[in-house]
Parts: sequence; C-alpha cells; structure tokens
Amino acid sequence: MLNRRLLRNLDFITIATVTLLILISLVIIGSATHINTPGEERYWYVERQGLFAVFNVMIIFVILNFDYKILSKFANGLYFINLIMLLAVMFIGQSALGAQRWIQIGPISLQPSEFSKLIMIIALADLLDKKAGKLNSFKDLIPIFLYVGVPFLLVLKQPDLGTSLVFLAILFGMLFIAGIKNKHLMIIFGAGAAFLPIFWHFLKDYQKMRLSVFLDSNVDPLGSGYHIIQSKIAIGSGMLFGKGLFGGTQSQLNFLPENHTDFIFAVIGEELGFIGAILILSLYFILLYRGVKIAGAAKDNFGTLLATGITSMLTFHVLVNVGMTAGIMPVTGIPLPLMSYGVSALTTNMVSIGILLNIYMRRQKIMF
Repeated sequence: MLNRRLLRNLDFITIATVTLLILISLVIIGSATHINTPGEERYWYVERQGLFAVFNVMIIFVILNFDYKILSKFANGLYFINLIMLLAVMFIGQSALGAQRWIQIGPISLQPSEFSKLIMIIALADLLDKKAGKLNSFKDLIPIFLYVGVPFLLVLKQPDLGTSLVFLAILFGMLFIAGIKNKHLMIIFGAGAAFLPIFWHFLKDYQKMRLSVFLDSNVDPLGSGYHIIQSKIAIGSGMLFGKGLFGGTQSQLNFLPENHTDFIFAVIGEELGFIGAILILSLYFILLYRGVKIAGAAKDNFGTLLATGITSMLTFHVLVNVGMTAGIMPVTGIPLPLMSYGVSALTTNMVSIGILLNIYMRRQKIMF
C-alpha cells in the first residue's frame, strides 16, 4: 500500500484535469450516441466507457504501488509481446472500415496497435537509457530506428497510417531528450521530406484520397471528403456558445460520421461552441504542460524518457485529432485522448497517465 509521504507527492492537478476530461467525455458520448440507440440501451456507450474508466482507475492504483523503474526489467519481454500481438492481428484480426486492426475477445474488441504505443515507449525508454551519451553518429542511431521500425511497419501493414505516425512522434520526441544532435535531426527530416514522393506510391488508394481531400474537400464531397465537410459545418455552426447539449443538428441527425470516436471534437464545437472548445483545449494544455513538468522533475533518465514519450504521444494525438476535425490536418483516424469512445484507447491513455503520476510521485531521490 502507498505510504502517506508518497500520497502527498501525487500530482493532483493532473488527476483533476484527467477526471474532468473523462466526465466531459461521458456527457459528450451520451449526447452523440443516445439518439441512435433508443430504449433501455440508449446510454450503452456511456455505460461501457464509464465502466472501463473505473476499471482503469483501479489499474492506476496498482501501478502507483510499484516504482516505475521496474518497467525497465520487463522492457524486452514487453517488446516481443508487442510483436506477437501485432502479428496476431494479421492472422486472426477482425476487419472493419477497410482495415484489419482488432482482435475479438468475447464481447470486447481490442486494438493491439493502441497498446503498442505505450509498450513502445517503455521499451524505447529502456533502450535509450542504456545508450545515454552514445548517440554521436548515424551508426549509433541505426539500431534504434530498426528497433522502432519493426512494429512501425507491422502497424502500417494493417493499414493504420495514423498510429504508425504516432510511433514517429514518440521516437523523435524521445530522441531529442536522449541527446541526438540537431544536425542529425535536420538531416533525417530533410531525407524524410525528400522521400515523401516515393512514400506516396506505397499508400492505399483511400489514404491517397484522404490526402487529396485535405487539400480540397470538394474533390470527393460525398465520399472521402464528406467527413471533413460535415465536421467543419458542425464546428462552425456552434459559433460562440454552441447549440446546447443534445441540441446539435449535424451530430444528432447523423450527418456527422464517427461522432463518438474520431470526430467527437466536432460534437463539442457544435454543442458547446467556441467557449466549450476552448475549455477542452485548455484542459489538454494543462495535461500536456504537466507531462513536460513531470519529465523535467523525474529522478532519473529512464523516468524522463518515459514521461517524454507519453507526453509526445498525447500531444500528437491532440494536435492531429483537433486539426483533423477543423480541416487543417488530413483525416487519419486518430482518437482524441480520454475523450473519444474506445476501450483500447482509453486503457492506453489512462495507464499512461498512471505512469506519469508514478514518475512524479517518486521524483525525489532522497525518498529512496
């Protein structure tokens, strides 16, 4: 059990912020889905999301009872479990919306690529911790890129371009903190930009169309461009104060697809308006700011790298999801952390928050 000294070191700002985000998410999920599930199951999505939120709170409590350093001992094992999960998706995974990303376990559909992100953060933090001060040349970076490259390609194969891009955000965020030279970063980014025309030919047709409608949504207004057109209409129609909870026309009348998952921020914009959207973004700013503070306050390099990876992941998700719904980012299917409906994403994000709390709680070396 946690002693009082550790409890006093909990980051209550992060706890309050996460609690508010989850409570708001349950309300918005209920607003977005209740009209499509009449009768006794009207709030089925809310009940399911709330149940798993409570379950994950219990998991967080378990996490807080152990020093996060223990994760480094399991890093290699977790990495291979990750590869096995991603390979299993290729053979026994369930397909939906043109992608094979889910594994069905009884009544629950799990998305291994969601868990893969956190596992990759833990494994990469351990690897970079061992290579501290040894990232002086491209030769030193090759093993790291190969280490991340295998699960990256397995996720890309599903295909899940959005999640695979999260891997890159995690990788470069952690490499920056690990001490990679700026000139090496510039060369890598330059080479990546030069490779983009070639990368285009490896994309699926629907992925190419998503990028095309990002530049001009009217290219396919009733197909790939439909999501973003309806999303922008929803956000714009909310104006300053919104249409009120359960009062959005785009979301309530099913004009807005995936309104409880990928496009939930559009529901917020329509029903809570600019004020509500700013409130949500402010909560995310506080959460990400606390992540940066926790990374800086960690008692060791492993903790700093863990917190950096988690904060990089959350930052990328927020920026891309909000940008996607507003039409300033391509549609990639990345959920909004702690807000979008989804068991796998919620579990990954809440366990990640639990690790952040653990790092902050044990930030003082003198305590151990």
